[in-house]
Amino acid sequence: MELAYTPEENAFREEVRGFIRASLPADIRDKVLNGKHMGREDYLRWHRALHKRGWVAPNWPVEHGGTGWTPIERHIFEDESAEAGAPPVIPFGVTMCGPVVIRFGSDWQKQYFLPRILSGEHVWCQGFSEPGSGSDLASLRTRAAREGDNYIVNGQKIWTTSAHFADWIFNLVRTDPTAKKQQEGISFLLVDMRTPGITVRPIVTMDGGREVNEVFFDNVKVPAKNLVGEENKGWTYAKFLLGNERTGIARVGASKRELKRLKEIAANERDGGRPLVASPRFRDKIAALEVELMALEITNLRMIAGMRGGKGPGAESSFLKIKGSEIQQRLTELAMEAVGPYAMPFQREALEEGWNEEPIGPDYAAPLAPHYFNYRKTSIYGGSNEIQKNVIAKMMLGL
Repeated sequence: MELAYTPEENAFREEVRGFIRASLPADIRDKVLNGKHMGREDYLRWHRALHKRGWVAPNWPVEHGGTGWTPIERHIFEDESAEAGAPPVIPFGVTMCGPVVIRFGSDWQKQYFLPRILSGEHVWCQGFSEPGSGSDLASLRTRAAREGDNYIVNGQKIWTTSAHFADWIFNLVRTDPTAKKQQEGISFLLVDMRTPGITVRPIVTMDGGREVNEVFFDNVKVPAKNLVGEENKGWTYAKFLLGNERTGIARVGASKRELKRLKEIAANERDGGRPLVASPRFRDKIAALEVELMALEITNLRMIAGMRGGKGPGAESSFLKIKGSEIQQRLTELAMEAVGPYAMPFQREALEEGWNEEPIGPDYAAPLAPHYFNYRKTSIYGGSNEIQKNVIAKMMLGL
């Protein structure tokens, strides 16, 4: 298998670098590179710049606004964007909902939703998890009953990232409570967050942030035309969505950037009068993590090379999700270890400002504790790592 970059791919890399240098706002780059909190408008400013260039949806078909890039070019773009300090595009519309609408949606849904996802006019969130229905998602209880030209939705979602500023939510709802198998009675419904009967309540997390929420549906009327595909076939669409999500969760480029930042921190911190990076024990920890990250990148490239012919991600994406999330967490752990108590200046009651508190030591230390606490979730979302091991055992090992 050939994993070397072609001259054309290297030229594309230079094109991406030039665009980012010219288009990425300096204040957004500073927030990303220094681990500061990002708000809705920060993400959308970069989203709009990408949309203007036609680069906001690399994973979409060209006829719907995609770039036409090869999987390798998409990898190069993600790698260079992360290295330069560009924020990721909010994934729920572009990476998750959009591809589902393209594959399974009606003509009206494609014409209405896709342009608004591309432009950033509609910001989306994901209505999957419920109290008691997280890893066992098929046990969800939010109910959608058909009444004429509408569905009436009642129930609750939880851990809903960005619900506090999202315009729309894609919801898994139970439309057939009598189905013999739980997966057979679920539908995929698109819901306007401004609809009467929707209540959003923030959940303050350990990092002091409020990016996740509870969402309550009390007799929410949703037009039946917002049903994606067939009624009771939503589990199929959800599996398609999660395959795309898990591939992106690996975040190889972002981890490479954070590894570079960790080395810079270790070079500034002192241990017995010497730079911490000169400590054999700490240096060994960094080296071991770098080896794992290099192996993850090669694994990611191997999967991408296998997708050149148009094959989508399969169960292999579970490998990327498991190892990628573990590496992200380990990076935050070593950063905390490097700065010690200087990582703890944030105040939980400050909510989202916990990420942007004034430091009591080096400037780079203040966001490290919020970053550490926030990244405890990476091994859970997108399907917990334990669930991913079950997927690998069943789909790849035949167990």
